[in-house]
Amino acid sequence: MKIEKLPSGSYRIRKMYKGKTYTVITDYKPTQKEALQLLSDELNQIDREHPRLTFKDAAEEYVSAKKNVLSPSTIRSYSGILSNLSEKFTQKRITDISSLDVQKEINSYSKTRSPKTTRNANAFISAVLKMFCPQKVITTTLPQNIKKTAYIPTDEDVRSVLKAAQGTRFEVPLLLAVYGMRRSEICALTLDDIDGNMITINKAKVQNERGEWVIKTTKTTDSTRTIYVPDEVIEKIKVLGKIYSGDPSRISRFLAKKQSELGLPHFSLHKLRHYYASMSHSLGIPDQYIMANGGWKTDNVLKNVYQHAMADKKQDMLNFAAEYIKEVLIE
Repeated sequence: MKIEKLPSGSYRIRKMYKGKTYTVITDYKPTQKEALQLLSDELNQIDREHPRLTFKDAAEEYVSAKKNVLSPSTIRSYSGILSNLSEKFTQKRITDISSLDVQKEINSYSKTRSPKTTRNANAFISAVLKMFCPQKVITTTLPQNIKKTAYIPTDEDVRSVLKAAQGTRFEVPLLLAVYGMRRSEICALTLDDIDGNMITINKAKVQNERGEWVIKTTKTTDSTRTIYVPDEVIEKIKVLGKIYSGDPSRISRFLAKKQSELGLPHFSLHKLRHYYASMSHSLGIPDQYIMANGGWKTDNVLKNVYQHAMADKKQDMLNFAAEYIKEVLIE
């Protein structure tokens, strides 16, 4: 058993019992006897509150309690994680789950899933345990993230795709993606969101936990924004009389099909947002303006995009630098 003073002035009592670490916080320094009594009271309280609650029951209650504050996609993600956890783990009593149990489950889960997916599963498990057993300390070793080299489409890639989409119902969605909009935002737009050259983005079309497409408010306050698009794009929307109707996934499938037909590198619809960020950066537009227009809350995505700046723009800049040095220094 360990008793330590916290920066706040409170005292934390920690003890390992049957493979699990239990914690109690007090506003005074307890004696060893008092600490043992406090831990005993805490264990008894847990057993009284959740005598037969399994992890599955706790997880479902956790999701239900947060249903009105979580996005439909997050709820769907949690449901997917829960269904892919082993029955041995999900049927275990919540009060009996130890760090070792979680570690074994995560090890098994990671065998067929990416490090990112595994981390999301661990975060969900930890959140459920924290809600129902807040005194329990769970530590898990997670797989190392794999650093991927992001492909940013070039001007020629984007030009070829847009040309192939001309006259189809996918042309406008692809154009709006190039201007920094997410697929979910594009598919939720209506003509009422357009005022002159300005488009107001304040909702998104996403799938709920049952896989149904629904309209919800944007994910964050930073996602709610108004962007400028040129007359040519507005005119195309007016001719169509709408932005896009139908299954959002069809846009992505159309993009993949045209990439194959044109012999282009395959990149997702979302990468057109990265193209927008990289292109804007190469033009010297300050990051805070790029973030505001694209609805990014932090510059983390931008930093990643800039590390893999568009190949054609990069070479143009290097050529310009070489020519400048020649003009200034070489007679």
